[in-house]
Amino acid sequence: MGKGGGVAVVAELTEQGDIAPISLELLGIGAKLADELDGELSAMVLGCGLPDVAQDLISHGAGRVYIASESPSQDDPDACLELLEAFRARAEPDVVLLGHTTLGQDLAPRLAFRADTGVVTDCVDLNIDPETGLLRCAKPIYGGVAIGVYVVQTKPQVATVRVRVGKPVASDDRREGEVIRVDIDADSRSSRYSWIEKVKEVTPGPRLEDASVVVTGGRGIGGPEGFEQLRDLAKLLGGALGATRPPCDSGWVLSSCQVGLTGKIVSPNLYIAVGVSGATQHLTGMSESKHIIAINKDPDAGIFKVADFGVVGDYREVVPAFVRKLDDLLS
Repeated sequence: MGKGGGVAVVAELTEQGDIAPISLELLGIGAKLADELDGELSAMVLGCGLPDVAQDLISHGAGRVYIASESPSQDDPDACLELLEAFRARAEPDVVLLGHTTLGQDLAPRLAFRADTGVVTDCVDLNIDPETGLLRCAKPIYGGVAIGVYVVQTKPQVATVRVRVGKPVASDDRREGEVIRVDIDADSRSSRYSWIEKVKEVTPGPRLEDASVVVTGGRGIGGPEGFEQLRDLAKLLGGALGATRPPCDSGWVLSSCQVGLTGKIVSPNLYIAVGVSGATQHLTGMSESKHIIAINKDPDAGIFKVADFGVVGDYREVVPAFVRKLDDLLS
């Protein structure tokens, strides 16, 4: 039996059965919070065809790992919720952390409802209040122009965390931990979902939400041809292509490239915004990028207010010159 208290991380798996990068980042954050709480760090594993990942989670800092004998598919949030609730009841953590992923955003509020508690989503900083012992969650608000700090007064405190906020704990195979199997009643695993077909989108390079470099185009690109230049730049930098909503709505690029309030949230080390005006809806999705470069022919474009470096000029001239210079440096 778990001793209760501490921090529990909900670990997602990739389609290859590996621990998702965001889950390793959460273990790093969870280890710090567990130390502040003087509690234990545990991990709750979700995934279908579960491989032997328990020891890997332990080597990255988890003291206890909760797994199910028959784990549901991560494509079935109803079944995952039942499993997660069983894990939570067994572990009795004070804090539950999930990635701000598609699955995490689906499960976190539903888990909080089940536990009669609150949830804070899209956190970029977490710490324990030394006076109250409660989790303080900081997240971007008002389109990323300010940071709000929220505290859930009831336990467990549930939060989703944006990618690239935390750093994984260095793996140490000498760490020891406990693996706890939790059996789920088959009757409780009924799902309202019926999958007809699953289509996998194949894109070259890293996924947008995982990329350390993102090159994003806005309405100012003017058409699909311009995005080919940006795609080449992203490939040269080992990054991913992004877009604001207007290009996606116009069919210039796939909707899966959209960054913003109604798209994907990214936090790359380098974010290059080309022909992007800087609307609030877009800033919400990229404001936590480590370094921001803006290229826009309008010197008054709002994107320059959040950029670390800015180039005022026509991207049709700036981007090719930039690519030529990169080719020289990388050759």
